[in-house]
Order: sequence, then structure tokens, then C-alpha cells
Amino acid sequence: MQTILKGKTREVIIDTYGPVIIIGESINPTRRKKLVSTLQENDFSLVLELAGSQIKAGADVLDVNVGFPGVDDVKLLPETVKELQDHFDVPLCLDSPNPHAVEAALKVSAGKCLINSVNGEEKSLNALLPVAKEYGAAIIGLCMDDDGITHDPEKRLAIAGKIIERALRAGIKEEDVVIDPLAMAVSADPNACLVTLETIKLVHQKLGHNITHGASNISFGLPDRESLNAAFMALAIYNGLTCPIANPEKITAAVRAADLVLGRDDFALRFVEYFQSRQPQ
Repeated sequence: MQTILKGKTREVIIDTYGPVIIIGESINPTRRKKLVSTLQENDFSLVLELAGSQIKAGADVLDVNVGFPGVDDVKLLPETVKELQDHFDVPLCLDSPNPHAVEAALKVSAGKCLINSVNGEEKSLNALLPVAKEYGAAIIGLCMDDDGITHDPEKRLAIAGKIIERALRAGIKEEDVVIDPLAMAVSADPNACLVTLETIKLVHQKLGHNITHGASNISFGLPDRESLNAAFMALAIYNGLTCPIANPEKITAAVRAADLVLGRDDFALRFVEYFQSRQPQ
């Protein structure tokens, strides 16, 4: 199954059989005080710097989150989208819990965006599915519902199925639903990664949809996070992950290596190209 996203002219194809597409996570005020302060001043220089560095490091799509306390994201999210698309031709993933902000951003965006995210709660489905349909956006379906987060992979699969069914009923194409099986911190639950990996496998085998998740979530609170994230990334890709949301500066090497060993990189061209791009000139 292929999910196609678009910038102004550039098209990115997320395919259930790879190669892996990286959604850059760095345009996010969480733990970035400078980003908050610059956005408060309507200064987009840091946003553009983060966008450029992520694209250079291997991001195919950019996640855009401008949410922080006191912000008018209905105003700021579309302004940020316009700034990004004035400078870069890359598909965007609109990351906001506010459906009004998402709709405002979709009104001004070129191409075809991804909405991050819808979940199985009735409030979320009713608010965001009509918006996605009206503007032709793809959606991320998060495997949680009105009962919260389950630790049973089969129940997460059922929630994914519900989101897909409701999206289809709303007129959204099946291939435009990307599933997020939920990646949770292994420091809080030693079985968290196993549950996520099993959910990825079930979604891949039984539903056949593209799969994303926040790639760094599993290592929260632990040392040497990059090693943990890389190990989990390889296992997740093997089980069916196709478009992780991650910092490309830290994860692209592991992604390129995983694609290579899984036979998705003929003659190691992409792996070598990435390695050469990181060498000093």
C-alpha cells in the first residue's frame, strides 16, 4: 500500500515495503525554549534553520508542531506552514491537537499534508476526519480510544481497524490512513517495546497499512538514548514500520542500514550516498 504526500511540487511515496521514509520531528517547542521565544516574537528563523538541517540529514517529510502554553496556534500554525513552504519544497505533517489550527493550516498549505494525529476517541474522529476529507489530507491513526491506552496488541489492532473503517466511511481513501501503534517508554514498562513491536507486526500483516510512531519515545529517561533508539528502530522496521517520526540527524544512519540489510537498497547506493554526505568536504 502506498501513501502519497506532496509539497508544492515534490512527491513522497510511503510504501509498506519500503524504503523507509523519515518524518523529521525537530520543529517542536517541547524542550526547545529558544523555539518558543522566537515563535512568540513571530521570528521564523529558527524554524527554517531546523527545517533545513533536518532535510539535509535525511528527512523526507517535516512534522510541524508550534504548540506551547498561551500560543494562538490557529494563527501560528498556518503562518509557520507558509514560511516553510516559501523556502522548502517538502511535504508537511501538521502536528496539533486543535482541529481548528489543523484546518487553518490546511487552508494555506500547498500539496498534500499528513495530519498528526487522529485517534479512536469519538471526539477526535468527529473533529478531524471531516477536515481531512475536505482538504484531501492523509491522517495518522493513533491506537488509543475512549478507554485510554491498552497494553494488549490485539486491542490496539482493533482500534486501528476502527479508525480505518471510520475514515473510509468519511470518504478518506484507505491508503491515506497511516497507523501509529504507540511507542511507550521502556523505562516505565519493560514490556512496552514488545507490545509496540507486536502491534506493528499485526497491523502490517492483517491490515497492510503504512506505520509510524515517535521513534525516540521508547528511550525516555534512560542513558545512551541513541543506541536504544537505533536498536528499536531496526526491529520496528523489520516488523513493518515505514515512516517513523524522528530526528534524522540521529536516526538516518540506522534507517539506511536497516533498508540495506532488508534488501531495499540495490548495490547499497543510498547507504553509501548517505555515508558520503556526512563526510567533511
